[in-house]
Amino acid sequence: MDKKLQDYIRDIPDFPKKGIIFKDITTLLNDKIAFKKSIDALAKKFKGKKIDYVVSVEARGFIFGAALAYKLQAGFVPVRKKGKLPSKTKSVTYDLEYGTDTLEIHSDAIKKNAKVLIVDDLLATGGTVKATTQLLKGFKASIVGIAFLIELKFLKGRDKLKKFPICALIEY
Repeated sequence: MDKKLQDYIRDIPDFPKKGIIFKDITTLLNDKIAFKKSIDALAKKFKGKKIDYVVSVEARGFIFGAALAYKLQAGFVPVRKKGKLPSKTKSVTYDLEYGTDTLEIHSDAIKKNAKVLIVDDLLATGGTVKATTQLLKGFKASIVGIAFLIELKFLKGRDKLKKFPICALIEY
């Protein structure tokens, strides 16, 4: 039986707060065939693009980003919350629904004019990935695309990322 990728996503009602339906990807991750299928599908979309680095935001983005970097024979660059990286960093502060947050990347993580693919598990409002694109401007990197396992279309996160090619394997 050939299941679709979205068949491996579990809905968790009222998490992390009442009224939210959380899309749980752990059920996809723990199925070796579904996880492989998701990585292979993302890699196929960027094959031949000569990606130098896959950049991902913690924490679930690391799962897909690292596997995809391996598959594309690219380097992997983590983007982390403030204070989590051990060397000199570049940072960007961005707005959340209630407050702000700061992301950091190592100052020497990406070579000038490198071809970069940004990968995260889920596109919701787009704020985190937009902040990541701002971090990459400082490197004069070429963003080849942005890839997600899931896109929550009703939150219109894609609107914040119009300048970039976007790929999502599952849309809700």
